[in-house]
Amino acid sequence: MKAIIFAGGTGTRLWPLSRKKSPKQFEKIAGDKSTLQLAVDRISPDFEPKDIYISTNISYRQIIREQLPQIPSTNFLFEPEKKDVGPAIALIMGILSKRHPNEPVAILWSDHLVKRVNLFKKILKVAGEYVKKNINKIVFIAHKPRFPSVNLGYIHLGQKINTKNGVDFFKFEGFKYKPDEKTAKKFFDSGKYAWNLGYFVTTPLFIYDAFKRLAPNIFNNTEKILTSYDEKNYENELKNHYGKIESISFDNAILENLEKEDASVIVEDIGWSDVGAWEALKEALENHPYENVIRGKVYLEHVRDSLIYNYEDKKLIVGVDLDENIIVNTDDVLLITKKSSVSKIKNLVESFEGTEHEKLT
Repeated sequence: MKAIIFAGGTGTRLWPLSRKKSPKQFEKIAGDKSTLQLAVDRISPDFEPKDIYISTNISYRQIIREQLPQIPSTNFLFEPEKKDVGPAIALIMGILSKRHPNEPVAILWSDHLVKRVNLFKKILKVAGEYVKKNINKIVFIAHKPRFPSVNLGYIHLGQKINTKNGVDFFKFEGFKYKPDEKTAKKFFDSGKYAWNLGYFVTTPLFIYDAFKRLAPNIFNNTEKILTSYDEKNYENELKNHYGKIESISFDNAILENLEKEDASVIVEDIGWSDVGAWEALKEALENHPYENVIRGKVYLEHVRDSLIYNYEDKKLIVGVDLDENIIVNTDDVLLITKKSSVSKIKNLVESFEGTEHEKLT
């Protein structure tokens, strides 16, 4: 079984820690390792280094190699420019469809946290065994929703199909990407929907053929790239044709258009969190909702429900009488905001383009 970990995001909502030159997946936001390194550790030793692939942007080539020296360099796949996830998945599935067309492969992400690692590994193993016998299927690894999020996709669950090694499989009844608030609450209250984590187990050939049927622009340009794979002119062909591929999410290009019988769903509580923003990171690390989450030299009195991260060893952050704050101190930026205002960070950082502060992005 193979695993692909995608590590190409920019992580603007975790600014000022996450920057263009070193996005969130390469930073130590939970412990002493980056979330990319944690993602690799999470599936090891079940997956050997030779079976783990990393997909990211060419600009992160050096940092990837420094953080993951155990992964063979041939397993690093670099996109020449930033696109949405659809083209990135098509490229690597196209490559693997030539090498290992019907071998199960897990699609994973580099910027998530998973608390129940043993259960997660068990699910991957069970899903891999299922796909090995059903090579033209995809298994969604979904999560029981904790609240009606509008930032995630939702999978409509059908009846239970079977149980393998204590893991239940459900029918796939449909997929909705990022519903509005009213719809998300309806999904949550119904108990018939699960969060889509972006985790799947399938085969390369099945997904690549799905691009051929459902997203011909992506497929045709990817095919032109792959005609030169493993040859000297591959880098040039990649640059020439990758830019011509439409930028579209994998969810919109493929998942929303799948036939129901092509998929099944595993839904469990694996203690998953998408740490894409500071308030989400706090929720992932806290033991109760009003607890403070701190890192570095921090001293607090009468402070509750706040995240305070200090990345300067020679400076002490002192907080008094604070509620629901996010404070992040790096060597060149001090961010102070309310938890409820974190969503504004992305637009703020984008407004720095073309100004004296652009170098801080």
